[in-house]
Amino acid sequence: MKRATVYFDEDLHQALKLKAFEADRSISDLVNDAVRGSLEEDRLDLEAVRARSGEKTVSYENFLKELKSRGQI
Repeated sequence: MKRATVYFDEDLHQALKLKAFEADRSISDLVNDAVRGSLEEDRLDLEAVRARSGEKTVSYENFLKELKSRGQI
C-alpha cells in the first residue's frame, strides 16, 4: 500500500470522519472504495464508447428534426 497526502474541504472531512465512524471503517478505506468506483465507471464508459465507435453519427440539428418528425418534441 502507498501513502499519499490528500487535502479535503473541512466539511467533507467531517462527513468522512462521521461516515467512517458509523461504518466502523477508516477514512482511507472509504476513499479507496470511492476512487475504485470512479475508475470502474470510467472503464465502463470507455468500453461503451469503444463498443459504439462504429455507429453512424448524427448531427444535433438532424437529431432534433427526427424527434420533431416523430412528435417527441
